[in-house]
Amino acid sequence: MAIARKRQVSLVDTKYYHCISRCVRRAFLCGEDSFTGQSYEHRRGWVEDKLLELAKVFCIDVCAYAVMSNHTHLVLYVGDNQANRLNDKAIIIRWHKLCKGTLLTQKYVRGEKLSKVELIFFNQTVKQYRERLSSISWFMRLLNEDIARRANKEDNCTGRFWEGRFKSQALLDEAALAACMAYVDLNPIRAKMANTPEESDHTSVQKRLTCVAAEGKQPKQLLRFAGMPRQIMPKGLPFEIKSYLELVELTGRIIREDKRGHIDNMNLPLLERLNISPENWLKLTTQFTRVFHGAVGRPTSQASYCENLKRKRRSNISNCEKLLA
Repeated sequence: MAIARKRQVSLVDTKYYHCISRCVRRAFLCGEDSFTGQSYEHRRGWVEDKLLELAKVFCIDVCAYAVMSNHTHLVLYVGDNQANRLNDKAIIIRWHKLCKGTLLTQKYVRGEKLSKVELIFFNQTVKQYRERLSSISWFMRLLNEDIARRANKEDNCTGRFWEGRFKSQALLDEAALAACMAYVDLNPIRAKMANTPEESDHTSVQKRLTCVAAEGKQPKQLLRFAGMPRQIMPKGLPFEIKSYLELVELTGRIIREDKRGHIDNMNLPLLERLNISPENWLKLTTQFTRVFHGAVGRPTSQASYCENLKRKRRSNISNCEKLLA
């Protein structure tokens, strides 16, 4: 039985989540149909564009993404504190970029005065919109609905495009976050769709590399790398971008068929800082969704997460102890 979304998301424990959506029957509805020979590759661009467009409106940042031929991987950061800081007008303006809103919110934006009764309903609506703008469920809903409608219109058909609701995993600490991001960024290489990270179309690593090479800075559409983590994690990925990109490149070389799966005399600052062995790192970045089926993090992170969500059973505990230790 599927676990209710509210029992998977605990922003007290982590603001980072890995989300996966698969096409119905895992068909190549965003790739090339081997049976008909028809190509749907352009739909991968639809997903990427819509994803980055939503990130501008929602109080949710994109850390990593990979749009594949029959599924998508996203690593998201939920900025609930940002949503709480926005004033009512900013919330309404943002929501109107996504949906029409209500007659009261439209009236408010036009500058018309609201009566006392109208203000009561208006405040309830603003509260609801504020929660939605930091909701992973609403983010994924608007992303997947838009792509499904466009694809069905293009195919002149009706029915499901995605096989069901998206799956999500809580990333409880920096080790889980780094491993999952590398796993996502290396998806096209593992699938033999690309030879190098810079050739991996519709991925966050390609966007980061392109922007760094062309402009010498990080892309605005993605959550930036903030460098060394502090006791209280700042907004920004707690790694250095240079270390992360080198790590992705090196990991990609390890998993190639013509290379041996070990590292000789290589210095990996990020791995050393996270205290993960090279052997475990290889398994984490090639089999992340196979070995983990729920919240991911070291045992101490798992304990706090389960306590806050009042969950008795800890998922993945043996694999977390073994691979993240």
